[in-house]
Amino acid sequence: MTFTIEKNRFMKDGKPIKLISGAVHYFRNMPETWEDIFIKMRAMGCNCVETYCAWNMHEKKPGEYDFTGNLDIARYIETAQKCGLMVIVRPGPYICAEWEFGGLPWWIQCDENMEIRCSNEIYIKHFDRYLDKMCEQILPYLTTKGGNVIMIQCENEYGYYGDDREYLAYLKKGYEARGIDVPLFTSDGTGRENLLDGSIDGCLSTLNFGSRVEENFRAHDELYPESPKMCMEMWNGWFDAWGDEKHHTTSAEDYAKVVDDMLTKGSLNMYMFIGGTNFGFTSGANHYEKFAPDVTSYDYDALLTECGDITEKYHAVRNVIMKHTGEALPPIPANREKAAYGKVTLTESCGFFEALPLLSTPQHSDVPKCMEHYGTGYGFIAYRTRLNRDYKNVKLSFTELGDRAQIYINKELIGTVYINENLDIELSAKEGDILTVLCENMGRANFGPKMMRKKGIAGRCLLDGRIHFGWDVYPLPMEDLGKLVFTAGNPEEKSVFYKGTFSVDGTPKDTFLRLDNFTKGFVTLNGFNLGRYWEIGPQKTLYVPSGVLREGENEIIVFESDGIKGESVIEFVDVPELG
Repeated sequence: MTFTIEKNRFMKDGKPIKLISGAVHYFRNMPETWEDIFIKMRAMGCNCVETYCAWNMHEKKPGEYDFTGNLDIARYIETAQKCGLMVIVRPGPYICAEWEFGGLPWWIQCDENMEIRCSNEIYIKHFDRYLDKMCEQILPYLTTKGGNVIMIQCENEYGYYGDDREYLAYLKKGYEARGIDVPLFTSDGTGRENLLDGSIDGCLSTLNFGSRVEENFRAHDELYPESPKMCMEMWNGWFDAWGDEKHHTTSAEDYAKVVDDMLTKGSLNMYMFIGGTNFGFTSGANHYEKFAPDVTSYDYDALLTECGDITEKYHAVRNVIMKHTGEALPPIPANREKAAYGKVTLTESCGFFEALPLLSTPQHSDVPKCMEHYGTGYGFIAYRTRLNRDYKNVKLSFTELGDRAQIYINKELIGTVYINENLDIELSAKEGDILTVLCENMGRANFGPKMMRKKGIAGRCLLDGRIHFGWDVYPLPMEDLGKLVFTAGNPEEKSVFYKGTFSVDGTPKDTFLRLDNFTKGFVTLNGFNLGRYWEIGPQKTLYVPSGVLREGENEIIVFESDGIKGESVIEFVDVPELG
Protein backbone atom coordinates (compact mmCIF):
# COMPACT_ATOMS: atom_id res chain seq x y z
CA MET A 1 0.00 0.00 0.00
CA THR A 2 1.15 3.54 -0.72
CA PHE A 3 -0.14 6.67 0.97
CA THR A 4 0.75 10.20 -0.08
CA ILE A 5 -0.54 13.77 -0.01
CA GLU A 6 -0.87 15.45 -3.40
CA LYS A 7 -1.96 19.08 -3.15
CA ASN A 8 -5.37 18.99 -1.44
CA ARG A 9 -5.95 15.22 -1.58
CA PHE A 10 -4.96 12.11 0.30
CA MET A 11 -3.90 9.36 -2.12
CA LYS A 12 -3.92 5.63 -1.42
CA ASP A 13 -2.33 3.43 -4.06
CA GLY A 14 -2.46 6.36 -6.44
CA LYS A 15 -6.19 7.03 -5.99
CA PRO A 16 -7.92 9.78 -3.97
CA ILE A 17 -9.28 8.65 -0.61
CA LYS A 18 -11.22 10.20 2.26
CA LEU A 19 -9.91 9.14 5.64
CA ILE A 20 -12.73 7.98 7.90
CA SER A 21 -10.99 7.32 11.17
CA GLY A 22 -11.77 6.87 14.86
CA ALA A 23 -9.67 7.24 18.00
CA VAL A 24 -8.88 4.09 19.99
CA HIS A 25 -6.19 4.46 22.67
CA TYR A 26 -4.45 1.10 23.05
CA PHE A 27 -3.39 1.97 26.63
CA ARG A 28 -7.01 2.62 27.70
CA ASN A 29 -8.31 -0.72 26.41
CA MET A 30 -7.35 -4.33 27.08
CA PRO A 31 -5.46 -6.13 24.26
CA GLU A 32 -8.05 -8.90 24.04
CA THR A 33 -10.67 -6.28 23.09
CA TRP A 34 -8.73 -4.58 20.28
CA GLU A 35 -9.90 -6.91 17.52
CA ASP A 36 -13.55 -6.65 18.59
CA ILE A 37 -13.25 -2.85 18.53
CA PHE A 38 -11.60 -2.82 15.11
CA ILE A 39 -14.23 -5.14 13.61
CA LYS A 40 -16.92 -2.75 14.90
CA MET A 41 -15.01 0.13 13.28
CA ARG A 42 -15.04 -1.60 9.92
CA ALA A 43 -18.75 -2.37 10.32
CA MET A 44 -19.40 1.35 10.87
CA GLY A 45 -17.48 2.26 7.71
CA CYS A 46 -14.09 3.39 9.09
CA ASN A 47 -10.98 2.75 7.03
CA CYS A 48 -8.52 4.01 9.64
CA VAL A 49 -7.82 4.06 13.39
CA GLU A 50 -5.89 6.71 15.34
CA THR A 51 -4.09 6.52 18.67
CA TYR A 52 -1.99 8.64 20.97
CA CYS A 53 1.05 7.07 22.69
CA ALA A 54 1.54 7.49 26.45
CA TRP A 55 5.20 8.24 27.18
CA ASN A 56 4.61 8.01 30.93
CA MET A 57 3.38 4.42 30.62
CA HIS A 58 6.14 3.27 28.28
CA GLU A 59 8.95 4.83 30.36
CA LYS A 60 7.83 4.64 33.98
CA LYS A 61 11.46 4.98 35.08
CA PRO A 62 14.16 6.82 33.13
CA GLY A 63 15.67 4.49 30.54
CA GLU A 64 13.38 1.53 31.35
CA TYR A 65 10.80 0.79 28.66
CA ASP A 66 7.64 -1.30 28.56
CA PHE A 67 5.88 -2.39 25.36
CA THR A 68 3.96 -5.35 26.80
CA GLY A 69 0.27 -6.03 27.49
CA ASN A 70 -1.91 -3.02 26.74
CA LEU A 71 1.29 -1.07 25.92
CA ASP A 72 2.16 -3.37 23.00
CA ILE A 73 1.72 -0.85 20.22
CA ALA A 74 3.24 -3.19 17.63
CA ARG A 75 0.54 -5.79 18.36
CA TYR A 76 -2.08 -3.04 18.20
CA ILE A 77 -0.92 -1.94 14.74
CA GLU A 78 -0.74 -5.53 13.50
CA THR A 79 -4.29 -6.21 14.79
CA ALA A 80 -5.55 -3.12 12.96
CA GLN A 81 -3.86 -4.30 9.76
CA LYS A 82 -5.45 -7.74 10.14
CA CYS A 83 -8.84 -6.00 10.36
CA GLY A 84 -8.19 -3.89 7.25
CA LEU A 85 -7.51 -0.55 8.94
CA MET A 86 -4.88 2.07 8.25
CA VAL A 87 -3.31 3.63 11.36
CA ILE A 88 -2.49 7.21 12.42
CA VAL A 89 -0.03 7.42 15.33
CA ARG A 90 0.44 10.41 17.63
CA PRO A 91 3.53 9.56 19.73
CA GLY A 92 3.77 12.81 21.67
CA PRO A 93 5.88 13.56 23.51
CA TYR A 94 2.86 15.55 24.80
CA ILE A 95 -0.65 14.22 24.12
CA CYS A 96 -3.12 15.91 26.56
CA ALA A 97 -5.87 13.25 26.17
CA GLU A 98 -7.16 13.93 29.71
CA TRP A 99 -4.30 11.63 30.69
CA GLU A 100 -2.02 12.09 33.70
CA PHE A 101 0.42 14.97 33.02
CA GLY A 102 -0.62 14.94 29.35
CA GLY A 103 1.39 11.75 28.84
CA LEU A 104 4.65 13.19 30.18
CA PRO A 105 6.45 11.09 32.83
CA TRP A 106 6.29 12.54 36.33
CA TRP A 107 10.04 12.18 36.87
CA ILE A 108 10.99 14.86 34.35
CA GLN A 109 9.76 17.35 36.98
CA CYS A 110 12.61 16.41 39.32
CA ASP A 111 15.16 18.64 37.57
CA GLU A 112 14.66 22.22 38.71
CA ASN A 113 15.89 23.47 35.33
CA MET A 114 13.21 21.56 33.43
CA GLU A 115 10.78 23.43 31.16
CA ILE A 116 8.41 21.28 29.14
CA ARG A 117 7.30 21.67 25.50
CA CYS A 118 10.09 23.97 24.37
CA SER A 119 13.77 23.91 23.38
CA ASN A 120 14.88 23.23 26.95
CA GLU A 121 17.95 20.96 26.72
CA ILE A 122 16.89 18.66 29.56
CA TYR A 123 13.41 18.14 28.12
CA ILE A 124 14.88 17.44 24.68
CA LYS A 125 17.37 14.94 26.12
CA HIS A 126 14.56 12.94 27.75
CA PHE A 127 12.08 12.97 24.88
CA ASP A 128 14.78 12.19 22.31
CA ARG A 129 15.54 8.96 24.18
CA TYR A 130 11.83 8.10 24.34
CA LEU A 131 11.20 8.87 20.66
CA ASP A 132 14.17 6.67 19.69
CA LYS A 133 12.42 3.71 21.34
CA MET A 134 8.92 4.60 20.14
CA CYS A 135 10.03 5.01 16.53
CA GLU A 136 11.73 1.60 16.69
CA GLN A 137 8.28 0.16 17.47
CA ILE A 138 6.49 2.07 14.71
CA LEU A 139 9.06 2.10 11.92
CA PRO A 140 8.46 -1.47 10.59
CA TYR A 141 4.76 -0.68 10.11
CA LEU A 142 5.02 2.46 7.98
CA THR A 143 3.38 2.21 4.57
CA THR A 144 6.81 2.87 3.07
CA LYS A 145 7.93 -0.41 4.71
CA GLY A 146 4.87 -2.36 3.58
CA GLY A 147 2.78 -1.63 6.65
CA ASN A 148 -0.40 0.29 7.44
CA VAL A 149 0.81 3.38 9.41
CA ILE A 150 0.01 6.30 7.11
CA MET A 151 0.75 9.44 9.20
CA ILE A 152 2.63 10.52 12.33
CA GLN A 153 1.91 13.57 14.48
CA CYS A 154 4.74 15.94 15.47
CA GLU A 155 3.12 17.95 18.29
CA ASN A 156 -0.36 18.22 19.76
CA GLU A 157 -2.41 21.43 20.09
CA TYR A 158 0.77 23.44 20.51
CA GLY A 159 -0.98 26.58 19.31
CA TYR A 160 -2.94 26.59 22.59
CA TYR A 161 0.26 26.35 24.63
CA GLY A 162 3.35 28.13 23.35
CA ASP A 163 5.24 29.73 20.47
CA ASP A 164 8.69 28.05 20.33
CA ARG A 165 8.98 27.47 16.60
CA GLU A 166 12.55 26.16 16.93
CA TYR A 167 11.22 23.40 19.17
CA LEU A 168 8.59 22.46 16.58
CA ALA A 169 11.16 22.41 13.81
CA TYR A 170 13.43 20.23 15.97
CA LEU A 171 10.63 17.69 16.43
CA LYS A 172 9.98 17.48 12.68
CA LYS A 173 13.67 17.01 11.87
CA GLY A 174 13.94 14.44 14.64
CA TYR A 175 11.15 12.27 13.23
CA GLU A 176 12.66 12.43 9.77
CA ALA A 177 16.14 11.57 11.10
CA ARG A 178 14.65 8.48 12.78
CA GLY A 179 13.40 7.21 9.42
CA ILE A 180 9.80 8.41 9.57
CA ASP A 181 9.08 9.00 5.89
CA VAL A 182 5.27 9.01 5.90
CA PRO A 183 3.44 12.37 6.07
CA LEU A 184 3.86 14.31 9.32
CA PHE A 185 1.11 16.51 10.75
CA THR A 186 0.10 18.80 13.60
CA SER A 187 -3.37 19.27 15.08
CA ASP A 188 -4.56 22.50 16.63
CA GLY A 189 -7.42 24.73 17.56
CA THR A 190 -9.26 26.50 14.79
CA GLY A 191 -8.21 30.10 15.34
CA ARG A 192 -5.67 31.84 13.14
CA GLU A 193 -3.35 32.38 16.11
CA ASN A 194 -3.53 28.67 17.01
CA LEU A 195 -2.50 27.70 13.51
CA LEU A 196 0.30 30.25 13.27
CA ASP A 197 1.81 29.21 16.61
CA GLY A 198 1.21 25.46 16.29
CA SER A 199 1.93 24.62 12.65
CA ILE A 200 5.28 23.48 11.23
CA ASP A 201 6.52 24.13 7.70
CA GLY A 202 6.37 20.87 5.78
CA CYS A 203 3.77 19.25 8.08
CA LEU A 204 0.09 18.87 7.28
CA SER A 205 -1.97 21.16 9.49
CA THR A 206 -5.18 19.60 10.87
CA LEU A 207 -7.88 20.90 13.23
CA ASN A 208 -9.61 19.77 16.43
CA PHE A 209 -13.26 20.73 17.06
CA GLY A 210 -16.73 19.26 17.53
CA SER A 211 -19.18 21.35 15.48
CA ARG A 212 -19.64 24.12 12.85
CA VAL A 213 -17.37 22.73 10.16
CA GLU A 214 -17.29 25.65 7.70
CA GLU A 215 -16.85 28.25 10.44
CA ASN A 216 -14.02 26.34 12.08
CA PHE A 217 -12.17 25.88 8.80
CA ARG A 218 -12.33 29.58 7.89
CA ALA A 219 -8.79 30.45 9.02
CA HIS A 220 -7.40 27.15 7.74
CA ASP A 221 -8.93 27.71 4.31
CA GLU A 222 -7.28 31.12 4.18
CA LEU A 223 -3.85 29.97 5.38
CA TYR A 224 -3.70 26.59 3.63
CA PRO A 225 -5.98 26.77 0.57
CA GLU A 226 -4.33 23.81 -1.21
CA SER A 227 -4.05 21.52 1.83
CA PRO A 228 -6.26 18.49 2.50
CA LYS A 229 -9.00 19.34 4.97
CA MET A 230 -9.02 17.04 7.98
CA CYS A 231 -10.49 17.32 11.45
CA MET A 232 -8.06 15.22 13.51
CA GLU A 233 -10.30 15.32 16.59
CA MET A 234 -13.98 15.60 15.80
CA TRP A 235 -15.24 15.52 19.39
CA ASN A 236 -18.38 13.43 19.85
CA GLY A 237 -18.70 13.76 23.62
CA TRP A 238 -16.71 15.02 26.57
CA PHE A 239 -14.92 13.86 29.69
CA ASP A 240 -16.19 13.94 33.28
CA ALA A 241 -14.57 15.36 36.42
CA TRP A 242 -15.25 14.27 39.99
CA GLY A 243 -18.08 16.38 41.32
CA ASP A 244 -19.74 17.07 37.97
CA GLU A 245 -23.52 17.05 38.24
CA LYS A 246 -23.89 14.32 35.62
CA HIS A 247 -22.12 12.34 32.92
CA HIS A 248 -21.57 14.41 29.76
CA THR A 249 -23.60 13.28 26.75
CA THR A 250 -24.27 14.71 23.31
CA SER A 251 -26.95 14.20 20.68
CA ALA A 252 -26.48 11.35 18.21
CA GLU A 253 -28.41 13.26 15.58
CA ASP A 254 -26.32 16.42 15.99
CA TYR A 255 -23.04 14.53 15.80
CA ALA A 256 -24.12 12.61 12.70
CA LYS A 257 -24.87 15.97 11.04
CA VAL A 258 -21.35 17.23 11.86
CA VAL A 259 -19.84 14.04 10.41
CA ASP A 260 -21.96 14.57 7.29
CA ASP A 261 -20.67 18.14 6.94
CA MET A 262 -17.06 17.12 7.50
CA LEU A 263 -17.18 14.29 4.97
CA THR A 264 -18.50 16.80 2.46
CA LYS A 265 -15.54 19.04 3.30
CA GLY A 266 -12.81 16.40 3.60
CA SER A 267 -11.59 13.70 6.03
CA LEU A 268 -12.04 13.16 9.74
CA ASN A 269 -10.96 11.28 12.83
CA MET A 270 -13.79 10.79 15.33
CA TYR A 271 -12.62 11.44 18.90
CA MET A 272 -13.40 9.05 20.50
CA PHE A 273 -14.53 5.89 18.71
CA ILE A 274 -14.20 4.21 22.10
CA GLY A 275 -12.96 6.14 25.09
CA GLY A 276 -11.92 3.27 27.34
CA THR A 277 -10.76 3.57 30.94
CA ASN A 278 -8.21 5.50 33.01
CA PHE A 279 -7.11 2.40 34.90
CA GLY A 280 -4.97 2.82 38.01
CA PHE A 281 -3.82 6.38 38.67
CA THR A 282 -3.69 7.47 35.02
CA SER A 283 -6.55 9.99 34.86
CA GLY A 284 -5.48 13.59 34.35
CA ALA A 285 -7.01 16.84 35.49
CA ASN A 286 -7.78 20.35 34.36
CA HIS A 287 -6.60 23.17 36.58
CA TYR A 288 -7.70 26.73 35.96
CA GLU A 289 -9.50 28.59 38.75
CA LYS A 290 -10.26 25.21 40.34
CA PHE A 291 -8.58 21.82 40.26
CA ALA A 292 -10.82 19.38 38.34
CA PRO A 293 -9.55 15.78 38.45
CA ASP A 294 -11.05 13.42 35.87
CA VAL A 295 -13.00 10.31 36.78
CA THR A 296 -11.78 6.78 36.10
CA SER A 297 -14.14 6.17 33.18
CA TYR A 298 -13.23 7.75 29.85
CA ASP A 299 -16.51 6.69 28.25
CA TYR A 300 -16.67 10.13 26.59
CA ASP A 301 -20.18 9.34 25.27
CA ALA A 302 -18.29 7.92 22.29
CA LEU A 303 -19.55 5.74 19.44
CA LEU A 304 -18.86 2.65 21.55
CA THR A 305 -19.38 2.70 25.31
CA GLU A 306 -16.50 2.27 27.74
CA CYS A 307 -16.99 -1.51 27.58
CA GLY A 308 -17.34 -1.62 23.78
CA ASP A 309 -21.12 -1.68 23.32
CA ILE A 310 -22.81 -0.26 20.21
CA THR A 311 -24.62 3.06 20.76
CA GLU A 312 -27.34 5.07 19.06
CA LYS A 313 -24.60 7.46 17.96
CA TYR A 314 -22.79 4.58 16.23
CA HIS A 315 -25.88 3.75 14.16
CA ALA A 316 -26.50 7.38 13.23
CA VAL A 317 -22.91 7.89 12.05
CA ARG A 318 -22.91 4.56 10.20
CA ASN A 319 -25.87 5.73 8.12
CA VAL A 320 -24.05 8.96 7.22
CA ILE A 321 -20.90 7.10 6.19
CA MET A 322 -22.89 4.71 3.98
CA LYS A 323 -24.48 7.73 2.30
CA HIS A 324 -21.07 9.20 1.46
CA THR A 325 -19.31 6.00 0.39
CA GLY A 326 -22.20 4.18 -1.22
CA GLU A 327 -20.67 0.94 0.01
CA ALA A 328 -22.38 -1.99 1.68
CA LEU A 329 -20.90 -2.45 5.14
CA PRO A 330 -20.21 -5.65 7.09
CA PRO A 331 -22.79 -6.73 9.67
CA ILE A 332 -22.50 -5.16 13.12
CA PRO A 333 -21.03 -7.61 15.66
CA ALA A 334 -22.90 -8.43 18.85
CA ASN A 335 -21.86 -6.78 22.09
CA ARG A 336 -19.66 -8.78 24.43
CA GLU A 337 -21.50 -10.60 27.21
CA LYS A 338 -21.73 -9.04 30.67
CA ALA A 339 -22.17 -10.76 34.01
CA ALA A 340 -23.54 -9.80 37.42
CA TYR A 341 -21.41 -11.75 39.88
CA GLY A 342 -23.35 -10.37 42.82
CA LYS A 343 -22.41 -9.14 46.26
CA VAL A 344 -19.08 -9.85 47.91
CA THR A 345 -18.33 -9.23 51.60
CA LEU A 346 -14.77 -8.09 52.20
CA THR A 347 -14.11 -10.17 55.29
CA GLU A 348 -10.54 -9.11 56.07
CA SER A 349 -8.92 -5.76 56.68
CA CYS A 350 -5.61 -4.05 57.38
CA GLY A 351 -5.56 -0.64 58.98
CA PHE A 352 -3.51 2.04 57.31
CA PHE A 353 -1.10 2.47 60.20
CA GLU A 354 -0.41 -1.27 60.36
CA ALA A 355 0.10 -1.24 56.57
CA LEU A 356 2.44 1.74 56.50
CA PRO A 357 5.74 0.01 57.45
CA LEU A 358 4.83 -2.94 55.20
CA LEU A 359 4.34 -0.75 52.14
CA SER A 360 7.10 1.82 52.52
CA THR A 361 10.44 2.63 54.12
CA PRO A 362 10.48 6.09 55.70
CA GLN A 363 12.79 8.86 54.56
CA HIS A 364 13.63 11.51 57.15
CA SER A 365 13.20 15.19 56.27
CA ASP A 366 13.66 18.37 58.29
CA VAL A 367 10.51 19.71 56.59
CA PRO A 368 8.01 17.97 54.31
CA LYS A 369 8.76 18.13 50.59
CA CYS A 370 6.81 17.28 47.46
CA MET A 371 6.04 13.69 46.43
CA GLU A 372 8.45 13.85 43.49
CA HIS A 373 11.37 14.69 45.81
CA TYR A 374 11.04 11.24 47.42
CA GLY A 375 11.20 9.37 44.11
CA THR A 376 7.55 8.56 43.58
CA GLY A 377 4.98 9.97 41.21
CA TYR A 378 1.60 8.32 41.74
CA GLY A 379 -0.69 7.17 44.51
CA PHE A 380 -0.27 8.54 48.03
CA ILE A 381 2.40 9.82 50.41
CA ALA A 382 2.31 9.98 54.22
CA TYR A 383 4.13 12.54 56.36
CA ARG A 384 4.50 11.69 60.09
CA THR A 385 5.95 13.63 63.02
CA ARG A 386 5.96 13.52 66.82
CA LEU A 387 4.66 16.69 68.49
CA ASN A 388 6.96 18.46 70.96
CA ARG A 389 4.30 20.09 73.12
CA ASP A 390 0.58 20.40 73.78
CA TYR A 391 -1.53 22.25 71.21
CA LYS A 392 -5.06 23.55 71.75
CA ASN A 393 -7.22 24.83 68.88
CA VAL A 394 -4.26 25.76 66.68
CA LYS A 395 -4.08 25.86 62.92
CA LEU A 396 -2.25 23.37 60.68
CA SER A 397 -1.87 25.06 57.29
CA PHE A 398 -0.33 24.37 53.88
CA THR A 399 0.83 26.97 51.38
CA GLU A 400 0.51 24.42 48.56
CA LEU A 401 -0.93 20.91 48.51
CA GLY A 402 -1.36 18.30 45.82
CA ASP A 403 -4.18 17.50 46.08
CA ARG A 404 -6.11 16.20 49.10
CA ALA A 405 -5.09 14.97 52.55
CA GLN A 406 -6.46 13.22 55.63
CA ILE A 407 -5.10 14.65 58.90
CA TYR A 408 -4.65 12.15 61.76
CA ILE A 409 -3.70 12.62 65.40
CA ASN A 410 -2.49 9.15 66.37
CA LYS A 411 -5.15 6.96 64.70
CA GLU A 412 -8.01 9.46 64.87
CA LEU A 413 -9.01 11.23 61.67
CA ILE A 414 -9.60 14.86 62.63
CA GLY A 415 -10.36 16.26 59.18
CA THR A 416 -9.57 16.59 55.49
CA VAL A 417 -7.99 19.36 53.45
CA TYR A 418 -8.56 19.71 49.71
CA ILE A 419 -7.07 22.21 47.32
CA ASN A 420 -10.53 23.34 46.15
CA GLU A 421 -11.96 23.86 49.63
CA ASN A 422 -9.43 24.58 52.38
CA LEU A 423 -5.71 24.45 53.01
CA ASP A 424 -5.84 24.61 56.81
CA ILE A 425 -7.44 22.77 59.68
CA GLU A 426 -7.79 23.36 63.42
CA LEU A 427 -6.38 20.74 65.77
CA SER A 428 -5.67 19.99 69.40
CA ALA A 429 -3.06 17.46 70.54
CA LYS A 430 -0.80 16.41 73.39
CA GLU A 431 2.99 16.34 73.65
CA GLY A 432 4.18 13.05 72.16
CA ASP A 433 1.14 12.57 69.88
CA ILE A 434 1.84 11.50 66.29
CA LEU A 435 0.58 13.81 63.54
CA THR A 436 0.08 12.11 60.16
CA VAL A 437 -0.75 13.87 56.91
CA LEU A 438 -1.84 11.33 54.25
CA CYS A 439 -1.77 13.06 50.85
CA GLU A 440 -3.33 11.76 47.64
CA ASN A 441 -2.19 12.64 44.12
CA MET A 442 -5.49 12.80 42.23
CA GLY A 443 -3.94 13.39 38.81
CA ARG A 444 -1.59 15.95 37.31
CA ALA A 445 -2.98 18.62 35.01
CA ASN A 446 -2.91 17.48 31.38
CA PHE A 447 -3.38 20.89 29.80
CA GLY A 448 -2.41 24.49 30.42
CA PRO A 449 0.12 26.45 32.45
CA LYS A 450 -0.29 24.54 35.76
CA MET A 451 0.96 21.20 34.44
CA MET A 452 4.20 21.37 36.44
CA ARG A 453 2.47 21.74 39.83
CA LYS A 454 3.97 19.25 42.32
CA LYS A 455 2.13 16.71 44.46
CA GLY A 456 2.11 15.96 48.19
CA ILE A 457 3.11 18.81 50.50
CA ALA A 458 4.60 21.01 47.82
CA GLY A 459 5.03 24.18 49.91
CA ARG A 460 5.38 25.19 53.55
CA CYS A 461 3.55 23.31 56.31
CA LEU A 462 2.93 25.49 59.36
CA LEU A 463 1.78 24.36 62.81
CA ASP A 464 0.51 27.11 65.09
CA GLY A 465 2.08 29.63 62.71
CA ARG A 466 5.54 28.07 63.01
CA ILE A 467 7.61 25.69 60.93
CA HIS A 468 7.58 22.26 62.58
CA PHE A 469 10.78 20.29 62.03
CA GLY A 470 11.47 16.55 61.98
CA TRP A 471 9.32 14.36 59.71
CA ASP A 472 9.36 10.75 58.52
CA VAL A 473 8.01 10.48 55.00
CA TYR A 474 6.50 7.32 53.48
CA PRO A 475 6.07 7.24 49.66
CA LEU A 476 3.05 5.05 48.79
CA PRO A 477 2.81 4.31 45.05
CA MET A 478 0.43 1.43 45.94
CA GLU A 479 1.90 -0.79 43.22
CA ASP A 480 2.32 -3.97 45.30
CA LEU A 481 -0.19 -4.73 48.05
CA GLY A 482 1.05 -8.30 48.47
CA LYS A 483 2.99 -7.42 51.63
CA LEU A 484 -0.12 -6.44 53.58
CA VAL A 485 -1.20 -8.62 56.49
CA PHE A 486 -4.99 -8.95 56.68
CA THR A 487 -7.01 -10.06 59.68
CA ALA A 488 -10.65 -10.16 60.71
CA GLY A 489 -12.02 -7.22 62.69
CA ASN A 490 -12.45 -3.49 62.34
CA PRO A 491 -9.38 -1.20 62.55
CA GLU A 492 -9.60 2.03 64.54
CA GLU A 493 -8.74 4.40 61.70
CA LYS A 494 -10.90 5.46 58.78
CA SER A 495 -8.21 4.72 56.15
CA VAL A 496 -8.31 0.95 55.72
CA PHE A 497 -7.44 -1.78 53.22
CA TYR A 498 -10.28 -4.31 52.82
CA LYS A 499 -9.88 -7.72 51.16
CA GLY A 500 -12.26 -10.37 49.92
CA THR A 501 -12.50 -13.24 47.47
CA PHE A 502 -15.17 -14.42 45.06
CA SER A 503 -15.51 -17.15 42.46
CA VAL A 504 -16.19 -16.97 38.75
CA ASP A 505 -17.75 -20.05 37.16
CA GLY A 506 -16.79 -20.63 33.54
CA THR A 507 -15.21 -18.12 31.20
CA PRO A 508 -15.05 -14.65 32.81
CA LYS A 509 -17.21 -11.89 31.37
CA ASP A 510 -17.10 -8.11 31.60
CA THR A 511 -18.77 -6.74 34.72
CA PHE A 512 -19.11 -3.51 36.71
CA LEU A 513 -18.28 -2.87 40.35
CA ARG A 514 -20.49 -0.90 42.73
CA LEU A 515 -19.07 0.43 46.01
CA ASP A 516 -22.17 2.04 47.47
CA ASN A 517 -21.02 1.61 51.09
CA PHE A 518 -17.62 3.14 50.40
CA THR A 519 -16.58 6.79 50.22
CA LYS A 520 -13.28 7.33 48.40
CA GLY A 521 -10.31 5.24 47.32
CA PHE A 522 -9.16 2.76 44.70
CA VAL A 523 -9.62 -0.94 43.89
CA THR A 524 -7.28 -3.72 42.79
CA LEU A 525 -8.56 -7.00 41.34
CA ASN A 526 -6.07 -9.86 41.11
CA GLY A 527 -3.37 -7.21 41.43
CA PHE A 528 -4.74 -5.04 38.59
CA ASN A 529 -5.64 -1.48 39.61
CA LEU A 530 -9.16 -0.77 38.30
CA GLY A 531 -8.92 2.91 39.26
CA ARG A 532 -10.34 5.43 41.69
CA TYR A 533 -13.86 5.73 43.07
CA TRP A 534 -15.45 8.66 44.95
CA GLU A 535 -18.99 8.91 46.24
CA ILE A 536 -19.42 12.45 44.88
CA GLY A 537 -19.71 10.96 41.37
CA PRO A 538 -20.93 11.29 38.74
CA GLN A 539 -19.39 7.84 38.11
CA LYS A 540 -20.92 5.17 40.35
CA THR A 541 -19.48 1.93 38.89
CA LEU A 542 -16.00 0.83 37.87
CA TYR A 543 -15.60 -1.13 34.64
CA VAL A 544 -14.09 -4.59 35.18
CA PRO A 545 -12.80 -6.10 31.91
CA SER A 546 -13.08 -9.86 31.61
CA GLY A 547 -9.33 -10.04 31.05
CA VAL A 548 -8.53 -9.15 34.67
CA LEU A 549 -10.81 -11.86 36.03
CA ARG A 550 -9.97 -15.54 36.16
CA GLU A 551 -12.03 -18.68 36.34
CA GLY A 552 -12.24 -19.80 39.93
CA GLU A 553 -11.14 -17.68 42.87
CA ASN A 554 -10.46 -13.95 42.48
CA GLU A 555 -9.00 -11.54 45.04
CA ILE A 556 -10.16 -7.97 45.47
CA ILE A 557 -8.59 -5.27 47.63
CA VAL A 558 -10.21 -1.89 48.29
CA PHE A 559 -8.28 0.97 49.83
CA GLU A 560 -10.81 3.24 51.51
CA SER A 561 -9.29 6.54 52.59
CA ASP A 562 -12.28 8.27 54.18
CA GLY A 563 -14.21 5.54 55.99
CA ILE A 564 -17.02 3.21 54.96
CA LYS A 565 -20.69 4.00 55.61
CA GLY A 566 -21.94 0.53 56.48
CA GLU A 567 -20.83 -3.04 55.98
CA SER A 568 -17.79 -3.75 53.81
CA VAL A 569 -19.89 -5.14 50.97
CA ILE A 570 -19.37 -4.53 47.25
CA GLU A 571 -21.42 -5.73 44.29
CA PHE A 572 -20.65 -6.82 40.73
CA VAL A 573 -23.47 -5.84 38.36
CA ASP A 574 -24.00 -6.18 34.61
CA VAL A 575 -25.02 -2.56 33.90
CA PRO A 576 -22.78 0.50 34.32
CA GLU A 577 -23.83 3.72 36.02
CA LEU A 578 -21.82 6.76 34.96
CA GLY A 579 -24.21 9.37 36.32
